[in-house]
Amino acid sequence: MNKKGLERLKENLPSKPGILRRDEYFNSAVLIPLIFIDNEYHFLFEKRAANIRQGGEICFPGGEFDKTADINFKATAIREAVEELGIHKSKIKIIGVLDTLVGPMGVTVDSVIGEMKIKNINELNIDKKEVEKVFTVPVSFFQKKPPDTYNLRVEVHPSYIEKDGKVIELFPAKQLNLPERYHGKWQVRNQKVFVYKTTDEVIWGITALLVHEVIRKLS
Repeated sequence: MNKKGLERLKENLPSKPGILRRDEYFNSAVLIPLIFIDNEYHFLFEKRAANIRQGGEICFPGGEFDKTADINFKATAIREAVEELGIHKSKIKIIGVLDTLVGPMGVTVDSVIGEMKIKNINELNIDKKEVEKVFTVPVSFFQKKPPDTYNLRVEVHPSYIEKDGKVIELFPAKQLNLPERYHGKWQVRNQKVFVYKTTDEVIWGITALLVHEVIRKLS
């Protein structure tokens, strides 16, 4: 590389660092909706319809970033909330954003916190194809009740065995003459999982992590 190459490298470096090779992830955004009810703010949650991916789970409105429709992740969060909740975007006041979450399963989540200017959830016209129901929980509930904390085991495997016993090699560590520690599973670690138990539902995983992050910023 000559001096011209160095200048070209300098020009192509990001002005604001982001997520390296982000296009290889499932990039999504969610709206964390806050509603003022009975003199205090509530989180609004969805229960996903049973017949869709991750059916029956509790989540915030959101979905995959659409580069043909969304100018940024904030637009994704608002678009998905409008589609799923049947609310006009003028009734969503953006408060701010959280840091991007990079999940262990190849997902990124950009979270937008927004106040929904409605008096109660009866004003919503939810899309029953995607949402079974919506409900609210006071923010104070989560401030008073820390989540239960568990761990999931995350492992890296260079190969796997199919049901018929056939070994499928994904990464030829042995043929590449890499150290023996890479011939089998490696980088075993625990992934922390938060769980909140409300009166009717269990909130866990990424949704619980986002709630926990909001509560942490209130302390």
